[in-house]
Amino acid sequence: MSEYRIQGATGEWEVVIGLEVHAQVTSNAKLFSSSATAFGAEPNSQVSLIDAAMPGMLPVLNRECIRQAVRTGMAINAQINTWSRFDRKNYFYADLPQGYQISQLYHPLVGEGAIDITLDDKNPEGTTKTIGIERIHVEQDAGKLMHDQHPTMSYVDLNRSGVALMEIVSRPDMRSPAEAGAYLSKLRTILRYVGSCDGNMDQGSMRADVNVSVRRPGEEFGTRTETKNVNSVRFVMQTVEIEANRQVDLLEAGGTVVQETRLFDPDSGTTRSMRSKEDAHDYRYFPDPDLLPLVLDDAFLEDCRASLPELPDAKVARYETVLGLSAYNAGVLTAEVDTARWFEDLVAATAKAQGKSEADVAKQAANWLISELFGALNKLGKALDDSPISPAAGAELLALIGDGTISGSIAKQVLEKMLETGDGAGVIVEREGLKQESDTGAIEAAIDGVLAANGDKVEQYKGGKEALFGFFVGQTMKAMQGKANPQVVNEILKQKLA
Repeated sequence: MSEYRIQGATGEWEVVIGLEVHAQVTSNAKLFSSSATAFGAEPNSQVSLIDAAMPGMLPVLNRECIRQAVRTGMAINAQINTWSRFDRKNYFYADLPQGYQISQLYHPLVGEGAIDITLDDKNPEGTTKTIGIERIHVEQDAGKLMHDQHPTMSYVDLNRSGVALMEIVSRPDMRSPAEAGAYLSKLRTILRYVGSCDGNMDQGSMRADVNVSVRRPGEEFGTRTETKNVNSVRFVMQTVEIEANRQVDLLEAGGTVVQETRLFDPDSGTTRSMRSKEDAHDYRYFPDPDLLPLVLDDAFLEDCRASLPELPDAKVARYETVLGLSAYNAGVLTAEVDTARWFEDLVAATAKAQGKSEADVAKQAANWLISELFGALNKLGKALDDSPISPAAGAELLALIGDGTISGSIAKQVLEKMLETGDGAGVIVEREGLKQESDTGAIEAAIDGVLAANGDKVEQYKGGKEALFGFFVGQTMKAMQGKANPQVVNEILKQKLA
């Protein structure tokens, strides 16, 4: 794994990065009330008396939110604390009607865990790194200030007030923008597999606070800044690079890095100061008197563990060892849980259609999905979720290739027609007359014509220029409009040219 260094005028600097990721918990209700959590609702249409902090309203803990957070902790092999407690984080802001946020500072629900990241998908061997996770605590979200609704006033939307968040705090183990991006991508993948967060960063259901400091290699950590609410993997990587270079320039000019909270501006490609960074004592944390400590029993923990799906790393290992896929293909197919499901449905349908085992057809299915369908959908600006071709329809096409009905080149044409019309592969092949020609007589006649028309090249081939074999294959396929069985063409050509 190559080292990332910033070359300043006075020497090299190392970047130290930690991420605090806020992930909205998948739940139909908020953390302490029954209000809905659906995205995109009319402002202030999902607000209960508890969310609005009306006097005398007491919080009632949502069991599902705790279950999802525990399952997330288990997915990263973290310590699950069977006793945890909620605290009040006190501060005043217009989008926080209570005047405090219910969080977990001293006794979080989930303790230390770790995530393995891969930096080079093309060459996964030897490029993994373990990023430590310090804790996951559960807390409630604040509302949202809306500054663009009136020329002189700001409005407040409390729909998000009280929504359950998992704050996932990493160790300062990352040393480059690429590592930060890989970590956030892997964490997002795990959350989506578990189903504890949808990971939709563009909707605000997952966002990162990016902590950055710089130091001379081997020295103590420098003063860090925290850039708040960065909402994409690309922006996180840009934030790291921009903020690290800003700090280096500042230090080399004789200045001092101030511990502060900053904002990332994607339009200008800069970070700007927001406020001085508070310490824990500034928030006057104390145990929430309205909530009892949270105690988890063995039955609850066992239920959480039993509900976990096969996770990304385990799925990659199975794809490589059981299905025989390359490390690269396994990584691509497991990066999104929906892609993995689609692929597995394709493999199952293909194996059934061809009367083979899943291991026998997995490579064919993976290569077709990654090389052909992904490419075709990309040209159309569509994602796999929007594909008009189902796994069963893809399996039908692969079966026609497998039994020799059509060639690989014809299959590309069939795929285009399938995407265009929505018709099945078999229907298109019959309608368009695309069946592969395996009649040796017709193929032999075409070959004889090609060889007769290219006598000079035949002599060159027999004189040792064996690369011309591909030319003869291509000319034969052209003569037969791409419908000749390539295997038969190769066999007959070898006999003719021997």
